[in-house]
Order: sequence, then structure tokens, then C-alpha cells
Amino acid sequence: MATASTLCIIGSSNTDMVVRAEHLPAPGETVMGGTFLMNPGGKGANQAVAAARLGGQVQFVTKVGNDLFGRQAIEQFQREKIDTTYVLVDPDLPSGVALINVDARGENCIAVAPGANASLQAADVAPALAELPASALVLLQLEIPLDTVAAAIRQSHAQNLRVVLNPAPAQVLPPDLLQGLYLITPNETEAELLTGLPVRDEASARRAAEWLRQQGVDNVIITLGARGVYLLTNDVSRMISAPAVQAVDTTAAGDCFNGALVVALSEQLPLDEAAAFACRAAAISVTRLGAQASMPQRQEVDQVPFLAHPNS
Repeated sequence: MATASTLCIIGSSNTDMVVRAEHLPAPGETVMGGTFLMNPGGKGANQAVAAARLGGQVQFVTKVGNDLFGRQAIEQFQREKIDTTYVLVDPDLPSGVALINVDARGENCIAVAPGANASLQAADVAPALAELPASALVLLQLEIPLDTVAAAIRQSHAQNLRVVLNPAPAQVLPPDLLQGLYLITPNETEAELLTGLPVRDEASARRAAEWLRQQGVDNVIITLGARGVYLLTNDVSRMISAPAVQAVDTTAAGDCFNGALVVALSEQLPLDEAAAFACRAAAISVTRLGAQASMPQRQEVDQVPFLAHPNS
């Protein structure tokens, strides 16, 4: 039975094939000497695993192929104690895959073949949302069809659910999709694409966040990598710092942040404390290789000291 603390995460599931090398290849270049890893990934799945490891009660809605990768994904979700009732299997399309290059500084570039993720439809999502009580949290990203995302948001509004949209990968969104969102969580690149405003520092992040609130978003968090995040609500405008760490692989840092964020919100933490908790979780994740493999456990995050912005 779904409760107000249930986190409904709707999104993609992929298998990540990762090559780590000294630098990212330029067009036409072959970089030798790399190491290869194969890990479960996909933004939706990463966020679901992050939330589950941090104590969230997670219901995951996704679609995989009828293949080895799909079966392995479902087994992994079940090991993480994720509700897989709405993990669906497409009889025709393969499971999604992502090809990831990671350099020595932890920066990455990614190419995704969505496979079954592209066939996740509104009718697949609707029954899961219908089970949720008012005020439950719904987390979405953009690695599934935009029509499905829009339909999920409309249904969530009709049921008085709180929608958190992580607008990644970056793309232009129709204005009506932003209206009534409880929270949006773009990074600098995504915020600039959404608003047309450059995001370089706290002042420019505030301008972009104000623009998003003018479009009808209730609350805005713009993630700024190692600098932390900028938070704008009706009552709060502030930077929240991230712990200083040596990054090894930033592949799923944003996914870790979003999964941690909704866990904290489901525990009734205010947005600034939830964002600080999520910064701590993401900081741990970048010190490890892989996507889901990098997601921390709750006790690890609880041991990292809270870091407030010096001017807060």
C-alpha cells in the first residue's frame, strides 16, 4: 500500500558500459590504455537506487527489454528493496544501454541508446500514480518520452502529488510543463537551456531560478557541481555548499543528488536541509566509480558534517 512517504520514481533503466582513460577522445581519435566496467545505470534507475539505499520507500516505474540486461536490472532493483510492481517488460525492444567515457579528472561524455525506455507510455505510468495518496512525491527525468513525462505531471497535479522534475538530459521544455511543479533541479547547462540565461555563479543562478519561478515552478534548486547548489523558494534564497572531495567519477552525481533529495523531503525536512543532505550524498558518490555502484548508504551520509554557506 502506497503512503505519503512513498517515492514514485518514473524514468529510465540502462546498462552502462564504461571506459576509463587518461582523456576523453576527440572526434576521430582512439584513446588506448583504458579500463572497462559494465554497470547498471539509467537516470531513473540510478535515482531509485540512490533513494532506496538512503532509506526511501521507493516505487520505480520503468520499462526494460526481454533480454539479459532487463532481467539483471529487475533482479538488482529487488536486491535494493525497490518495489518493482511497475517495472514493465517490452516484448520487442531491447533494454537501454549507455556508452560512457570517463577521463582521469572524473569528467565524462555519454551516448545513450534508449531501447525499451522509449516505449514507456502514459498508460504504463497512470496505474502507479493512481495508487499514491495526496502529497506523495513523484520524481521524473527526461530519458523517457516527453509526452509520458507531461502526462505524468498532469495526472500528479490532478491528484495533488508533489512533482520533482530533474530536467536531464538537457532539452527545451514547453512552458506549460513547468507550471505547478513543486520543485525543479537543473544543473547549470540545463538551467541555461531552459531559461536562455547564462548560469556561472550565485547571482546568475538566482536570475535563472527567478525566471523558472515566474513560469509557475514553486521551488528551484540549481546544482553547481563542486560549489554546491543554489536554492530559491518563496522564503529562501541561498547557496548551500558541498563537501570538498577528490572526484573520481562524476557520472551519476546528479542522480544521487536527486534521489537523496526526495528521500529527505519524504522525511519532512525543509528544502534547505534536504538540499544539504543531498549535497553530502552526491559528494560521496563522485569519489567512486560507476553509477549505481557509487550510491552511498544512509549511515555514510549521516556521518558527513553539515556545511552551510558562509553567508547563510
